[in-house]
Amino acid sequence: MMKMVSMVLAGSMMAVASPSFAQSSAEADCTYQADVVEAVRQARIDSVAEREVPEAIEASAPTWPDKYDAAIPLIAPWVYEMKMREVRENNLAAAWKEMCLSR
Repeated sequence: MMKMVSMVLAGSMMAVASPSFAQSSAEADCTYQADVVEAVRQARIDSVAEREVPEAIEASAPTWPDKYDAAIPLIAPWVYEMKMREVRENNLAAAWKEMCLSR
């Protein structure tokens, strides 16, 4: 189930980032995507309400380009539907980056 959700979200994320794919390397793009996943994961660990995640991440002054902010509402439900144990114990950003680079 997690893999299927990941694949759907990856497709959504690629659609958000696709206009600038030519401008950045796949490695940089996947790294930024993984950074977004990690920020959402950290918000969940910090007990931020799901509806407040975009604002909480924006307040943290993330270093990725602004276009990646659009992916936050797409990634948050995926992270928030997981059990907290899974969120804490798994490196979601690394898994996302690996999947992103393998496309």
